[in-house]
Amino acid sequence: MLRKILTNPRKLPRQDRSKVTVEAILTATTHILTEEGYDKANTNRIAEVAGVSVGSLYQYFPNKESLIAVLAEHHADEMVQLVESHLKNLSNAPIQEVLHGLVKAVILAHAVNPALHKVLNEQVPRSDLMRQSAEAKMAAILHSYLEKRCDQLQSQNLNLVVFIVGRTVEALTHAAVIEHPELLSSGQLEREITKLLSSYLVKP
Repeated sequence: MLRKILTNPRKLPRQDRSKVTVEAILTATTHILTEEGYDKANTNRIAEVAGVSVGSLYQYFPNKESLIAVLAEHHADEMVQLVESHLKNLSNAPIQEVLHGLVKAVILAHAVNPALHKVLNEQVPRSDLMRQSAEAKMAAILHSYLEKRCDQLQSQNLNLVVFIVGRTVEALTHAAVIEHPELLSSGQLEREITKLLSSYLVKP
């Protein structure tokens, strides 16, 4: 019989001291994942690097799976919030400007901690669930911007457009993080993706 792995934290920190402890644990987990790899990230090692006892760690996390699930969720939320913050002033902008802003924001979001992003996607089991959550949030953001500009779109199937645009941006940016991180800072990638999407999306 397979053992069910718990991925939810035991409790959420409410006092400042507890929040500091949990932050230290998450920071230590990030360090170990990016510097030593997933297999080295056991609870004893995480507690040692965080400077807390294993007992303190277990007050909040039943196992390393639950700890890394919270870390992955925080990473995904940070990426989504960065995208939202870069698009908030573009609600009335032309569609080409929105597209460029979206692509630039997603690239910046993937550059937040590319080493952690790579480990979470390549080494951590079940991380696809966290990625799906982030993709769903991104799709909702994209839908809200494009539905105001349906008259400018070549296709009127908005759900399909959101799927194609969202997955194109995510796939190309994710591949750049994993394979060519130098492309994230040059500006060329965002220009080329914007041109690609504009030719597909916008009426001549």
